[in-house]
Amino acid sequence: MTQSNSELVRPGVSGGLADVVRARFLLKLLVRKELKVRYRGSVLGILWSYVKPGVQFVVFYVALGVFLGLEQSPTNKSGLPNYAIYLFSGIVLINFFTEALGNASRSIVGNGGLIKKIYLPRQLFPVASVWVSAVHFFPQLLILLVACLFSGWHPSLLQVAAAVVGFIIVALLATGLGLLFGAANVYFRDSENFVDMLLMVATWASPVMYSWTMVQAKLGEAWFFIYQLNPITVAVETFHYAFWLPTTDGSAGIPPNLLSIWIPVAVVISAAVLLWGQLTFRRLEGRFAQEL
Repeated sequence: MTQSNSELVRPGVSGGLADVVRARFLLKLLVRKELKVRYRGSVLGILWSYVKPGVQFVVFYVALGVFLGLEQSPTNKSGLPNYAIYLFSGIVLINFFTEALGNASRSIVGNGGLIKKIYLPRQLFPVASVWVSAVHFFPQLLILLVACLFSGWHPSLLQVAAAVVGFIIVALLATGLGLLFGAANVYFRDSENFVDMLLMVATWASPVMYSWTMVQAKLGEAWFFIYQLNPITVAVETFHYAFWLPTTDGSAGIPPNLLSIWIPVAVVISAAVLLWGQLTFRRLEGRFAQEL
């Protein structure tokens, strides 16, 4: 009589993010469901992905670029050249992060009815929220590319690669924090309010609407070093390096050691946050159905 070498596995035990890969068909279904539910009864539908960031850009550009003088002009040499490209390249990335994290942190509670009825990998819900945000990100990226081309955009291969890495940094960070706060929100609903405050701070704590040189001049080298430890800051600067810098004469420059030090550091920090979020999620998910 032969004995099976396969180990017995208790039903319902999570395999972590590996389950998401194995259940990628379910992931596609959840992404489609999220998009259909979000735009049900909407006239513009996914066109809102163009309208909302467009309005946001106009408001910030007029307030900061025109009224506060951040746009370089013949009468204002201290401003940033092509400030419109600078601003929008940061906005599209920070919008991806805020939407991904905001939706992922609410995804478990929002799908409580489904979680209580059947077992499926719970990680699917935060990851699906990040994917839906990516679907909204790419139309905005297309607009940015068109604007860059009209501004004389001629990037190098290194600059394009830096933009890809910047997107990966934000995706890893949003997924890790989404898993962390998505699980915490089941037990403590105050997590939603904390995430809202975090997202508000993230918009202004990164050089989306202002230059990194302003931060360095005001805070000094020591605090600027801490400022650079924020992966969102590094990711936004990679987008400026990839999309904005090739439309200028290059005199504005990028933060020191962005490519050699800060991008690898940001990748490591984002990966560590993803691991932290995954471990926390697996520890807490056993009682999701009971708590919901």
